[in-house]
Amino acid sequence: MMDKPVEDLTEAEARAELARLAKALTEANTAYHTLDAPEISDADYDALKRRNAALEARFPGLKRPDSPSDMVGAALAPGFGKVAHRVRMLSLENAFAETDVVDFDERVKKFLGLTAVTYTAEPKIDGLSLNLRYEGGRLVQAATRGDGETGEDVTANARTIADIPQRLADAPQVMEVRGEVYMSHADFAALNARQAQRGDKPFANPRNAAAGSLRQLDATITAARPLRFFAYAWGELSEALATTQLAAIARLSDLGFTTNPLTVLCHSPAALMEHYRRIEAQRATLGYDIDGVVYKVDDLALQERLGFRSATPRWAIAHKFPAELAWTRLLAIDIQVGRTGALSPVARLQPVTVGGVVVSNATLHNEDYIAGRNSSGQPIREGKDIRVGDWVQVYRAGDVIPKVADVDLSKRKSDAQPYVFPKICPECGSPAHREPGDSVRRCTGGLICPAQGVERLKHFVSRGAFDIEGLGAKQVELFFNDPDLAVRQPADIFTLAARDAASPLKKLKNRDGFGERSVANLFAAIEARRRIALDRLIFALGIRHVGEVAAGLIARHYATWPAFEAAMAAAEPGNPAWEDLLSIDGVGEVLAQSLVDAFRNPAERAAIDALIAELDVQPVQARSTAASDIAGKTLVFTGTLEKMSRAEAKARAEALGAKVAGSVSARTDLVIAGPGAGSKAKDAQRLGVKIIDEDAWIALAGLS
Repeated sequence: MMDKPVEDLTEAEARAELARLAKALTEANTAYHTLDAPEISDADYDALKRRNAALEARFPGLKRPDSPSDMVGAALAPGFGKVAHRVRMLSLENAFAETDVVDFDERVKKFLGLTAVTYTAEPKIDGLSLNLRYEGGRLVQAATRGDGETGEDVTANARTIADIPQRLADAPQVMEVRGEVYMSHADFAALNARQAQRGDKPFANPRNAAAGSLRQLDATITAARPLRFFAYAWGELSEALATTQLAAIARLSDLGFTTNPLTVLCHSPAALMEHYRRIEAQRATLGYDIDGVVYKVDDLALQERLGFRSATPRWAIAHKFPAELAWTRLLAIDIQVGRTGALSPVARLQPVTVGGVVVSNATLHNEDYIAGRNSSGQPIREGKDIRVGDWVQVYRAGDVIPKVADVDLSKRKSDAQPYVFPKICPECGSPAHREPGDSVRRCTGGLICPAQGVERLKHFVSRGAFDIEGLGAKQVELFFNDPDLAVRQPADIFTLAARDAASPLKKLKNRDGFGERSVANLFAAIEARRRIALDRLIFALGIRHVGEVAAGLIARHYATWPAFEAAMAAAEPGNPAWEDLLSIDGVGEVLAQSLVDAFRNPAERAAIDALIAELDVQPVQARSTAASDIAGKTLVFTGTLEKMSRAEAKARAEALGAKVAGSVSARTDLVIAGPGAGSKAKDAQRLGVKIIDEDAWIALAGLS
C-alpha cells in the first residue's frame, strides 16, 4: 500500500497502513536516537512521516494512541539515569520546498492576525541535542533529549566538552541552555584515523561519532573524543534572557557559549529563502555537518502566543536540504585500475556529508563523463566538462557509490585546465587502450600489472567466489606485497600454509595483526575451500563479462571442470564447441570470446592450471528429473508466450532437467514458438529442429 496514493485508500487500508507506519517509525527512532545506528536515510524517514501525517489528516478518527506524529525522540538507552525535563524538548516540523516556507509564514500570520512577521534563520546542526542546567551559575546537570519528556543523565560526560562552561557569571539563578553536541569534519577524520590504527571499526559519520561519544558510560572515553557544542535555545529560566530570539542568542554568547555566527534576521519568506541558499552554498566549507536551516519567530512574546502542537512548536520550522545532494570542491582526479584492467577515474573531494555519510571520494565513471558527453558522443550536463578545482554537486542514490552530478561554472577558476585522461597505465606503465564501442580504457599489462593482480585476488576471495573467512581485501593487499609469503595468484593462497611452515623465522604469526590462533583459523578456512563448486570457481576466476549468473549457467551446461576446460580449449568461432558455448542462454559472442581468450592466454592458463592442481572441483548437482520427457534436452523459446512469462518457462524447463539455449543450432532438440517468432523459428526449420507451440510445451512439461 505504500505506493498507493493516500486519497485512494479505503478506511481499512488506511488503518493497516497507519499501523505499519507506526511500527516502522518507532523502529527508526530507536535506531537513530537510542542506538546511534540509523537504519534508514533522513529522506526515507521524512517520507514516512509525511505519509503518516497525510493519512491522519484524511482519516482523523483513525489516529492511533501511539501515533508517530506525537512522538519525540525515542526510549532511553539502558545504563543512564533518567532526567525529567522541566520544559519539554520538542522536535521541529519540516519544510522541503519554498512553498512549505511560504505556507509556514502564512499560518503564523493568520494565527497571530498580523500582516508581517520577522524570523531568525540559523543552520540546523546535525548532532545530538543536549540540555544543560545551571543553578547559581554552576553546571549541575546535563541530559539528552530522550523522548522529549525524559532524557539521559550525561552530566559527567558533558563536563569534558571544552565548549560547555562549568560556571557562568551574571546568569539567571536557574538557567537551562539547549544546543547540539557535534564533531567537526577535521576532528572526525582524525578520530577515524586513530580507530583504524587500533584496528577498531570506524564511525559512519560525525553525528554517530558525536552521539556515541557523549553516551559513553565511561566519561574518560568521552574526554578523549573531540566533541563540540553550539548553543541555540533554552529550557527553564528563572528570568528571561531577552525579548527576542536573536537577542537571547547574543546573551548566550556573552555568557560564554559558542553560538552560530550564521544566524540572521529575515523579514519575509523571500529573505528566508535567500539565506537558505546562501547557507546551502557554504555547506561543504563549514567544517561541520548541517542538514538544513531552522526558521523561528524572532519575537519571544509571539512565540508564547503561538505555543505548541503535540510534538512541535508552531513558531519554528526546519527547512531541510534536498535529500542526498551536496556541493563541494573537487580536489583531484585519481585513476584506479580494476581487475579487468579498466582505468576508473575517482574524484577526491573536500569532505561533505551526503545522505548521512561523509563523502570524500566519488566515481566519475569514465573519460567521456569527465568530458561532458555520453557514450554516443551526445552532450551531458549541457556539455560541461569536469576539471580539478571545480565546485561540483555530489549525490548518492540509496547506498550506492557517490557520484558527481553537476558543475558550477560560475565558480570555476580562470586557470582551470581540461582533464587529460591517461593513455598509459599509472600502475605498470603499459599502454591503456580503448576498444571501439567500449566506454572504458583498459591497461594491456595483464598479470604484470600489480593493480590488476591485487583486484583479481580480492575478487577471488569475495563472497560469491571462494569466500575464505579471515582473508579479505586488507589481508590480500598485505600478502600481495609481502616479499616472504607473497600471494600473487590464486594458487599461492593454497600453498601459504606450507610455505609458512617451511619458513624457520619469518612466520605469519609474528606479523602485526596476526597471532597463533588467527593464523590457525585462517589456514583452516583456506583448507576448507579446496573443495569448491564448479560455478563458484568459474566466477572466482575473474574473467571479464563472467558474473555470478553467467557462471551458474555455464557450470550447469558443462557440469564438470574437465568438460568445461576441454570446451574452452577447443572452442573457436564457427566450430561445434563454439556453437555449443553460444547455445547457452545468456552467453553471447562477447562473453564467449572473453572465456576463450582467458584459456588461450599462456600466463592466464598457467595461473588457472596451478590453481586447479590445488583444488577438488565439485560437479554441478543434476536436478531431479524423474518422469521428465525433456531431461537432458536443449530447448529454445522464441516469440511471445501468452500463458506464462519467458522467465517462468525457462525456470520450469531447467527444473525438469532441460538446458535452455538462447540460439538455435544443430544441437537444439526442441523450439517452443509463440506468436511473433522470427529468425529462430526459421533457423529451426532450416536445421530440421522440431517446433511446437506453447500449448504443446505445457502438455509436454506436465504443466496443464
